[in-house]
Amino acid sequence: MSLTKRSLSLRAALLVGFSIVVLSVSFARPATAALPDETEQQTDARMKWWRDAKFGMFIHWGLYSIPAGEWNGKNISGIGSYIQKNGKIPEGEYAKFQARFNPTEYAAKKWASLAKRAGAKYIVITSKHHEGFCLFDSKLTDYDVMDTPHGRDLLKPLADACRQEGLQICWYHSILDWHHHEAQGQDFTSYRKFMRGQLRELLSNYGRIGVLWFDGEWIPQWTEEYGRNLEAFLREIQPGLIVNDRIGRGRQITRAQKRKNVDDTREFAGDFGTPEQEIPATGMPGFNWETCMTMNDTWGFKKHDLNWKSTADLIRKLVDTVSKGGNFLLNVGPTSDGIIPPESVQRLEEIGRWMDVNSESIYGTTANPFENLAWGRATQKPGKLYLHVFDWPKNGKLEVPGLSNKVSKAYLLADKSQTPLAVEIRDGIVTVDVPPKPSDAVDTVVVLDIVGEAKIVKVPFMATADGSIILRSKQANIEGEGPLQYEPARDSLGYWTKTSNWVSWEIATQKGAKYIVEITYACATDSAGSDFIVSVGGEELASKVVPTGSWSKLRADRLGTVHLPKGGLVKVEVKPKNLAGLGLMNLRGVKLLPAE
Repeated sequence: MSLTKRSLSLRAALLVGFSIVVLSVSFARPATAALPDETEQQTDARMKWWRDAKFGMFIHWGLYSIPAGEWNGKNISGIGSYIQKNGKIPEGEYAKFQARFNPTEYAAKKWASLAKRAGAKYIVITSKHHEGFCLFDSKLTDYDVMDTPHGRDLLKPLADACRQEGLQICWYHSILDWHHHEAQGQDFTSYRKFMRGQLRELLSNYGRIGVLWFDGEWIPQWTEEYGRNLEAFLREIQPGLIVNDRIGRGRQITRAQKRKNVDDTREFAGDFGTPEQEIPATGMPGFNWETCMTMNDTWGFKKHDLNWKSTADLIRKLVDTVSKGGNFLLNVGPTSDGIIPPESVQRLEEIGRWMDVNSESIYGTTANPFENLAWGRATQKPGKLYLHVFDWPKNGKLEVPGLSNKVSKAYLLADKSQTPLAVEIRDGIVTVDVPPKPSDAVDTVVVLDIVGEAKIVKVPFMATADGSIILRSKQANIEGEGPLQYEPARDSLGYWTKTSNWVSWEIATQKGAKYIVEITYACATDSAGSDFIVSVGGEELASKVVPTGSWSKLRADRLGTVHLPKGGLVKVEVKPKNLAGLGLMNLRGVKLLPAE
């Protein structure tokens, strides 16, 4: 099913304590939701700007920026936006921050300009976070920016500045509200009316809004039906609006099912999924999704959080997300004065310099068509493959496994003159002659102009730039009869409950190669002790499964060294000899590391 579908059936097999749980999720629009009738083509048109954008800037800003992670002289653990809860600050004391909120350094035009220079195509800002304080002029509450020393709407100038820069303005809005007593369950019907009124303000007073990004849907009063009805209400005001999955309880229901081992079918509200602080190992094939991530460890400004991710890491996370078909929403947390921290500014500027050269390989692309790229990632457009090379080949030969299309031209994206690079095709491997050094140490993009839609065939696994061969569970051949299968949620092979199942990969090796064999797996304590063999080219290494503590907690064991005197095509196999418990292991993969 393609991303253009308005519905999704996702069956995710979950393994909990090695009991089998099948979670069936349907993103089909329920008949009870009064959403506007929309054809597939109309959905595509509504979602197009978001699908093409790929990169956005998140802004978490509120009263929590005043304590900035500190209360009564103590550093409060947890994220900055949760200091009211984690610091156990009495509501009356926390509300006093309103009288101190005066962002005199706030410059909406500078914020929008920074986002544009970074290469972001949209901004999502907290109109109201869980604390209940509103950054906009709301006629429905006094707990807003109008009753602060600043006394001016903060969202209006940012919306205007975004449009001047060609960016989409989007609102984050919390369903959860610690300040509004009716939201705590006393009169939730009244609170829902209040929330709808505020959302009407946000969609009526600021022009066209790109996305409403909901959060806090886990409160017990909220239901999936409320989410569907709210989505229909919002789409009546702005038919082109896009909303995330957290408008319903889909994300929370999924978590509950994982805990309770419940088989169920739910219908979810919203247009896209929202993995947080993680990039799914295999993406979320078949529907729209967006990873939101912090630059350090916190949502909202926290002065003692100095654990900043490097620019290189953030660029590669952006590329990794886009290569798997998702969008990347990167957060900044301004100070109470309205200043985006210099560490965030620096990283955004540096990302922007990379995007100035390479944005063609990000905007409007679709997911990586390859299964196995040892040196990096890939994105694509019709007639073009963008090879994002993280590990530059030391021998000057960039190998692209399994591409069966004719390559009409290869060149570096950073090379404005598009000087052709030599291309050779042999044994199902496209080899591009690249310069001795990359144009960018973080990610150099090599462009292949190809004839037709990318067609990939399976080929033997090849060594990476450092000589190692990485064999992932997703790419294994499952042999024998039995329940053994790949689990996307764990990025592992699970349900290994029979000795008649084994897995294999085919690799290409050099003559006389020697490798250290490393296996990565997880196994619950009560099922450890099984014996297994890893065979490489017929040379066997025997081992025993060691408990890791759970079916999700991984360990890596080095089993020994193998010597392959002939080289060429070789089979790698993992076979059980016996089972000591419910199952052999959850296998993440095997690595062959050069021994010399």
